[in-house]
Amino acid sequence: MGTIDWFILASTLVFIVFYGVYKTRGKQSSEQYLKGGDARWWTVGLSVMATQASAITFLSTPGQAYTEGMEFVQFYFGLPIAVVIICISFIPVYHKLKVYTAYEFLENRFNVQTRSLASILFLIQRGLAAGITIYAPAIILSSVLGWELKYLNILIGILVIIYTVSGGTKAVNVTQKQQMIVIMAGMITAFVLIVTALPENVTFDNALQMAGDADKMKILDFGFSYQDRYNVWSALFGATFLMLSYFGTDQSQVQRYLSGKSVKQMRIGLLFNGLLKVPMQFFILLVGVMVFVFYQFNATPLNFNPAGEQAVLESEYKQEYIKLQNNHKSILEEKQQTQKQYAAILADGYENDNLKVELNRLRAEEEYNRSKARILIEKADEGIETNDKDFVFIHFILNHLPKGLIGLLLAVILSAAMSSTASELNALSSTTAVDIYKRFSKTERDDDHYVRMSKWFTLAWGIAAIGFASVVSLFDNLIQLVNFIGSIFYGTILGIFLVALYIKHIKGKAIFIAACLSQVIVATCAILHEFVPGIEILPFLWLNPLGAILTIVFAFLIQLGDYNNEPHLNRI
Repeated sequence: MGTIDWFILASTLVFIVFYGVYKTRGKQSSEQYLKGGDARWWTVGLSVMATQASAITFLSTPGQAYTEGMEFVQFYFGLPIAVVIICISFIPVYHKLKVYTAYEFLENRFNVQTRSLASILFLIQRGLAAGITIYAPAIILSSVLGWELKYLNILIGILVIIYTVSGGTKAVNVTQKQQMIVIMAGMITAFVLIVTALPENVTFDNALQMAGDADKMKILDFGFSYQDRYNVWSALFGATFLMLSYFGTDQSQVQRYLSGKSVKQMRIGLLFNGLLKVPMQFFILLVGVMVFVFYQFNATPLNFNPAGEQAVLESEYKQEYIKLQNNHKSILEEKQQTQKQYAAILADGYENDNLKVELNRLRAEEEYNRSKARILIEKADEGIETNDKDFVFIHFILNHLPKGLIGLLLAVILSAAMSSTASELNALSSTTAVDIYKRFSKTERDDDHYVRMSKWFTLAWGIAAIGFASVVSLFDNLIQLVNFIGSIFYGTILGIFLVALYIKHIKGKAIFIAACLSQVIVATCAILHEFVPGIEILPFLWLNPLGAILTIVFAFLIQLGDYNNEPHLNRI
């Protein structure tokens, strides 16, 4: 990184922090601090998008496309369906009751126990997610830049805490507009540079064809298998439940559109996100595919995680790893030469099946060599992440972008981390203040007291997120880790809300017991599937409908049992 990169990175982050503090200066009521005021639809929409688009999105998604192609976009197919349902059913109820959090509605409908249960489930899963959104960019930037991980965790956390504590929901909303501008400008710039960096005879169409030949352009998978994480059916069913729960019951999202000026502004803002989110994710995945094509003509490391390579080269496995590196270099040279021949043929308007077969053979050989390298890295240091897909895009940024743009893309990553973390801390603070502290406080306090306590809760959750970020480890893929954690809790919470909205005869006792039973079953299934070798129950996407359906069915049966056991004297 050059001086211009440091200047762009530092000035972007400092501007966002001070802009958030400046725009929300002065005294605020608890309603202003927790709900944010009268936001227009574009502010609502951009805030909703920025909350979901964490640093994980811009680090992990291109790496996902690099290794597995475009199929991940199917994960978002359920979003437009979920958004329409929320606009019809959820938003009018929230607005009519003038709630600060989504969980206030549950006490109005059921009882305080159900409200508290949903609040606590949210606090657990979103508290963990807040740590991951800090940790995700920190672990990768520390590996590639050589910065201390603990200091990066603290830096990102403190920057977010400053303006979130100062301005509450409004500060989050106003800064997220600027962050989304930085994020999209950076990603578009990266895409253009990747395409222009391809060899002169490789057009964009030819690049897409090369990616397709490597099975990276497959978008739709209509084959049904509940073990398959991403296909059309898991997207339209499992992901719809996940998105319905995330956007309809997760306070970090609900709080974004509760700040809308009216029901109309809330709905338009949420629909704006629903319409643009799928194309945005498609575009980010396409960036990853173009990075894949770029690296068919350029050298790559044996493992994209520099910390992994350093660890194994300092271990007893050094010579074995060097042998793999030499083999990797030979494979790359042969692959690049073959790829150039194929590119020349495509440029003339022809194809060559023999070259396609040869390229696929070389890629398979390359991947096998990489897998042996991952085994050595794990032997050298079990604490280092060997699955390097999350490091692919940052490697491209640091090694192939010109000076100045490196700083911009790093600003994109850190801005995304800050925007998502700010929303999470804001929502955690609001839920703690409204659903726990204020609800169970035996002493009546003035409005200023709750504003002060909300700020203290924001600070406390920020410190907790930094602490969790310091101990969490990488999963198979960061974006999958976030969705996995959410899926453990979201189904049960969604089941509670669906009963509250649509099944009027079920009462508080039945739904509370049903939710507890459902949560235990879903968590057990998740743990067994992910962490016990040889046991495969359900991938995480299917945990969402499982949790929701179990909650509804259990609640119905428990309510029916209570009804049958009651002495209904008035039946005669």
